[in-house]
Amino acid sequence: MTTPLIKAEKVSKIFSVGGMFGAKKYIKAVDGVDLEIGENEILALVGESGCGKSTLGRLMLALLKPSSGSVSYYINHEYKDVWSLKGKEFREYRRNAQLIPQDPYSTLNPMKKVISALTPPLLRYKIARNRREAKKMAAELLEIVGLSPPEDFFERFPCRLSGGQLQRIAIARAISVKPKFIVADEAVSMLDASLRIEILNLLLNIRKSLKTAYLFITHDLAIARYFARNERIAIMYLGNIVEMGRTEEIIQNPLHPYTQTLLATVPIPDPKLARKRELPKLRSLEIPSLISPPPGCKFNTRCPYAESICEKKVPELKEVKGRLVACHLF
Repeated sequence: MTTPLIKAEKVSKIFSVGGMFGAKKYIKAVDGVDLEIGENEILALVGESGCGKSTLGRLMLALLKPSSGSVSYYINHEYKDVWSLKGKEFREYRRNAQLIPQDPYSTLNPMKKVISALTPPLLRYKIARNRREAKKMAAELLEIVGLSPPEDFFERFPCRLSGGQLQRIAIARAISVKPKFIVADEAVSMLDASLRIEILNLLLNIRKSLKTAYLFITHDLAIARYFARNERIAIMYLGNIVEMGRTEEIIQNPLHPYTQTLLATVPIPDPKLARKRELPKLRSLEIPSLISPPPGCKFNTRCPYAESICEKKVPELKEVKGRLVACHLF
């Protein structure tokens, strides 16, 4: 891996719930995660809904403050905690760390036209010298993301755009400031299947031209495999990274029982092969509560290979066969 551009060290995030009329309870959405992403690198983050993927992405972007641990950004030849950045350094970080959100329908102000979503960042960060130049650059951005002629979209309101068009505009806005790091949070999950590969290829082409690093968040292993081919993938379960390494190595030979379970549930087009496939015999299909997770390994209540140590001791993320795995079996 190249020199890390951004890294999380022992990052945790705890949310409180309830408390109005009952006892306040706490959810540890992210639990002591270590993560590094290098310049121009792709790391796909995969897991079930509610496992903490989006929370981790927002922690990396400093949209949420960690309850413990730190997120550091490489700036001026050293790593600095993003929450300690001030003035010019903070503006540089905010410009270089951008988000492509999951819901394209919530990315734009419904009361403003498309042009008003694209030109302000160009003017704020002095990429454009004036409004005329900003409008010209906005037109170029729309051309890049496949919306042409751009003049047809400038005066439209979001209600007059399709989901695919809204997602392209969200991408155009994210890349308008030429960021070094983008969190793509389920960027294609709300799009039609016919549009997904097109948007994924668009993001990959942007990476080539801008040398942008991605934290690509998804629940779909097939999408992660396509987007992060020849790159790295991390598997997340209830706030913890349980396996991380080269994408194809993990897909072809998953080590952690949870990774094996995810892969076994990927749909197979051929019904004959699907019927022959043996699914892991999980101890339970129920996902444990984040409010009161099981002691030891959080997967032990479902894992078909669980032993007594799994119920007592939290497994460490250790190097096994050229990757990182958090499992007592290894």
